[in-house]
Amino acid sequence: MILPPDENRNGPASSAGPQSGNERFGLALPEDSQLQAATPWWKTTAVAIIHFPILADKAHHCAMAWAHPQHPKGRVDAAGDTLVNPNASLEQKEAALEVINNWRSSHSYPLQSLKMTLRTRALKTDRRAITAQRLKRLSSIAAKLDRNKNMKLSQMQDIGGCRAVVKGIRQIERVLKRYTISRAKNPTARVEFVKMFDYIQCPKVDGYRSVHLIYKYRSPSPRHKVWHGLRIEIQLRTKLQHAWATAVETVDAFTGQGLKTSGGSGTEKVEWGRLFALMGSFIACKEKKPMVPGTPNRSELIKELRQLSEQLQAEIKLRGWSYGMQLADERAKPGDEVFLLTLDTVQRTVGIRGFSDMRKAQDAYLLAEKELKPGQQSVLVSVDSLDAIRTAYPNYFADTGVFVGVLEEAVAENKEDEIVQQLQGPPEGTPQSAAQ
Repeated sequence: MILPPDENRNGPASSAGPQSGNERFGLALPEDSQLQAATPWWKTTAVAIIHFPILADKAHHCAMAWAHPQHPKGRVDAAGDTLVNPNASLEQKEAALEVINNWRSSHSYPLQSLKMTLRTRALKTDRRAITAQRLKRLSSIAAKLDRNKNMKLSQMQDIGGCRAVVKGIRQIERVLKRYTISRAKNPTARVEFVKMFDYIQCPKVDGYRSVHLIYKYRSPSPRHKVWHGLRIEIQLRTKLQHAWATAVETVDAFTGQGLKTSGGSGTEKVEWGRLFALMGSFIACKEKKPMVPGTPNRSELIKELRQLSEQLQAEIKLRGWSYGMQLADERAKPGDEVFLLTLDTVQRTVGIRGFSDMRKAQDAYLLAEKELKPGQQSVLVSVDSLDAIRTAYPNYFADTGVFVGVLEEAVAENKEDEIVQQLQGPPEGTPQSAAQ
């Protein structure tokens, strides 16, 4: 049932017989014991439910397969307020979670609909494009509400989100063009365009770069009106932008620094945050796009990046976290349509549990979130196939290989010239040479 990642599928067959789950997912223990010694003391358990669109197509025409909003928006907003209210009782929290889970689950049908359109357009542009989708984590919902005091839960536009990862900037531009042409031809079509956020032309200060499209779901079908107005976010990323974003997720999981939120503090968070901002600019230079605000010119950027990488031992840590990852628990059988993917960063394990019933999977997901402890996280995601799990969500395998490769490229730039200059000393006529 479990297939290997793309890079291993076409390799030579092992003479030792069938591959283990670890081998099939490219998970193996390191030979260098030093890389295993730096296991962090905290435990992060990330939970992901994967739903396959081929099977979803079958359920696409069955209204009972998808959750409907059961509460008015006023009650949804009140539940969001309770979620971030530190004085709310346990009973109030429990009631709020039931409302929020229904509201979140109700985005599944509109999300699936927009994801399938995205998949078609992305594959027409790049036949190796990866598409994925997720429902926003409770912890992320709470963090966003807490940061934006005037925001109401019913107004949040990324409860449901889907993403396409394509080769480069040119492919993103082509996908965007397909969306623009479609809107011009069918302005009153199935979905309503709301807004675009271009973080490639205007990068975030933390280094994040991508294009976000916001849509409201609508349909001419009377039985689909129950989902009208629900907002879905579409993300378009290049492979390098995706490598950057998932590396941030990996560092968050293994260090608890909260690089994407207000969590974490101290020198390490500042240094990791600065490293990712600088790497955002380095990748922007490679893609010939605007650099991240607050980062220096390329020459100074490389020097600062090299210094930070050495201070953090970034390359060693990023590679070390992936070594020792094992597939510890595989419970999937033919007929399963939904899968619970569990990452344990202390035990360095990935577990997979299959479900044939979407509602049972969603119940299991909510139960996992209710039982979260500090340092744990969960997320509901969907990919095209088991093959695509590691490519779409490499952070669940602590796989930062692509990002580390770009980081190594950056820190190696101009290094030989700098070494030669240090050996030769300062040029004649400078204050340093005169002092000598």
